[in-house]
Amino acid sequence: MEILNALRAYTDPFRVTSGKDFFLKNFDPGETLGLKMHKEEAQQLLQRGSKWLAMEQEILYAQDSWAVLLVFQAMDAAGKDGTIKHVMSRVNPQGCDVISFKQPSDEELSHDFLWRYSRKVPERGHIGIFNRSYYEEALVVRVHRHLLRAQKIPPRRVGNNIWDERLADIARFEDYLTRQGVVIVKFYLNLSYGEQKKRFMERLDNPDKNWKFSASDVRERRYWKDYMHAYEEAIRATASEAAPWYVVPADNKPFTRLIVAAAIVEAVENLDLEYPKATREQMKDLAAARKELDAEAVDETRPDQPGDDSDH
Repeated sequence: MEILNALRAYTDPFRVTSGKDFFLKNFDPGETLGLKMHKEEAQQLLQRGSKWLAMEQEILYAQDSWAVLLVFQAMDAAGKDGTIKHVMSRVNPQGCDVISFKQPSDEELSHDFLWRYSRKVPERGHIGIFNRSYYEEALVVRVHRHLLRAQKIPPRRVGNNIWDERLADIARFEDYLTRQGVVIVKFYLNLSYGEQKKRFMERLDNPDKNWKFSASDVRERRYWKDYMHAYEEAIRATASEAAPWYVVPADNKPFTRLIVAAAIVEAVENLDLEYPKATREQMKDLAAARKELDAEAVDETRPDQPGDDSDH
């Protein structure tokens, strides 16, 4: 309980569990809760959080009951990839899957808009990370409405309320998943307009970062106000106690990573996970295995090993 109280001091200011009275303007992208720490100090705190998460993930995997879905949404250059890399650095890859959803294929466009995402929901015992997600269907498709035509929806089903309907479908989808034991934690990395320009310029000025830059990044920047409206509507319509949003300040990368790590650890810690207890039958098998191994320790004879032929 002590660790949860400590984590809430970091996460509560950014957690959104109800869309009522939610406005993005009330969340400062440069907020750091008054923390003025050196990069090394932030790195040490992040490592502690990552280590704790790795321990919790091991129990999650062993228990094989709950699943955790982490949803990351942000504007370009907000630091999604770096945040995922640093926060999840100690997690066992066997129990963690990162899915980056790119432009949909012809097969995916021939199904309902949630189809390709529902197929990637993590299995029990696993952590799944959606680097962009089904929210794109009410964000980029909303901003660039021509993309809707490629989804082959009957025209009579494309009305003026389609975005409200999609967000309602997403909220119901998430409600369904949470009732099946999928813990959903959603992050909007809240980057300021000015900081995005600064990071774009760094990518242009630094040859080692040129590969990160795309001309489409600048084109999308022209639609900033449209995206902010779309994000505000999405968070307002889908924030809930069961599937909260975290509007995480993204202008300070070390602070961003700290808040994300704290929110994930808090969500998993709330599950009160324990290693599975052996059944009576399993205990018998364990006792038999111990007896056999103890006998080996006494008996110094060993079975012949491959290649031990004395003729060689």
